[in-house]
Amino acid sequence: MDIPWDDLRLFLAVADTGSLSAAARRLRLGQPTLSRRMAALEEQLDEPLFTRGTGGVTLTAAGERLRPLALRMAEWASEAGQAVAKGSRGPEGRVRIAAPPGVAFDFLAPFAAAMRTRAPGIRIEVLAGIEYVNLLRGEADLALRVRAPTDRDLVCLSETKVDIGVFAAASYARRLPKRYQLRDLDWIAWAPPHTDVAPNPQLAALIEGFQPVFASNDYLVQLAALEAGVGAMVLGRPLGRSRFRNLRQLAVSLGPAPAYASFYLVGARRLIEAPRVRRVIEALADYARGAPLKA
Repeated sequence: MDIPWDDLRLFLAVADTGSLSAAARRLRLGQPTLSRRMAALEEQLDEPLFTRGTGGVTLTAAGERLRPLALRMAEWASEAGQAVAKGSRGPEGRVRIAAPPGVAFDFLAPFAAAMRTRAPGIRIEVLAGIEYVNLLRGEADLALRVRAPTDRDLVCLSETKVDIGVFAAASYARRLPKRYQLRDLDWIAWAPPHTDVAPNPQLAALIEGFQPVFASNDYLVQLAALEAGVGAMVLGRPLGRSRFRNLRQLAVSLGPAPAYASFYLVGARRLIEAPRVRRVIEALADYARGAPLKA
């Protein structure tokens, strides 16, 4: 089914304003014409997109599904205009990257700072969370994940290996006995509903009766406890985070598993060639290697 871009443009105006009359004013279009176009679009899709009421319109479930896809088309249309504009200085626009909280904090935040000085037209938006976002529905442009994609419509763009170890504040490390093992440490880990998120299962497999002395469902709260000297925490060693100067890596092994974690940069096949997204993909690969970002 082919939906004309102009119809999607009208749909977005109604969705944004919540009113046919307000959208008509924004578009400088007669309200009867706009209503007729929206009715024709709903008939084409065989589903209502709006619930109409005296206070305006609200999106139906079908409208909610269509909106992110229409937004992607709007971004593509904007990029097409930029690409042919005389004197264009490079790709512009928002790029949304989804990642686990630790990766978002340790890797993507400093990456955004480096990217800002080299591609000021690109705005980075980081979506930090445990749950995966739906890239095929346009909920994000890219994602850093702990597993490679299996869906044929998703592409693994690069893999980054991050060294991992056990860290503690210097004040806590000084209190430890000369010879200590994993079971002797006070652990900081994930609280419900995230108790199945790494490293909780790995520590439970290595330590009989594993129970953290401090747990939180928020990564930043865990870090605050770590820096306050509450206990020890499994961390990846990120690029350029100054806070590691105040932490000590403890001399313990996390068992036979590799002492690194892999993160995969994933994108939807149909979106990765957008100029703004391609620029960020290339920059992320350089940054993960420790290479300076090119302007």
